[in-house]
Amino acid sequence: MPGDFVDFGEFVQATLPGLLRYGHALTGNPHDAADLVQTVLEKMGSRWSYVHEKTGDPLAYVRRSMANAHVSRWRRTRRENLVADLPDTSPHVPADPFEHEPLWRALRTLPPRQRAVMVLRYYEGLSEAEIARALGVTQGTVKSQASKAIAALRMRLKPADDESEGSGAG
Repeated sequence: MPGDFVDFGEFVQATLPGLLRYGHALTGNPHDAADLVQTVLEKMGSRWSYVHEKTGDPLAYVRRSMANAHVSRWRRTRRENLVADLPDTSPHVPADPFEHEPLWRALRTLPPRQRAVMVLRYYEGLSEAEIARALGVTQGTVKSQASKAIAALRMRLKPADDESEGSGAG
């Protein structure tokens, strides 16, 4: 399937829902996910002939570009921005429906590469080889990042499971 798309429009139409899901899992909210997908697809659209002919798997190339763009954006925005005056009002931000889901909260705490591996493996259903290609790492790195991520998620989710079983709340 990845190499079947000759036209960029067909590629976007077929892969957009999956890319938005991947972006949501990377960024933690649907709005940043849409921005991330749009930014990456804009770049890919202007270079589509190269991406399609040279990479062999445009979907993996786009996923890797999304992961790289997310990490770059995260590095840029984590710096402090000092302002002289505080704004008068705070804008209304709608609540994220996954904000209080324990798994999503735990997933957000993972480092970007571990989060990307977990999303690609368990949310997108990719194999270790496909994930390694998409992220530009070895299969061993994929395995170790997945192992570390699963261990971290187990540690973060275990207390929540114990508390919910003991309280009878669900």
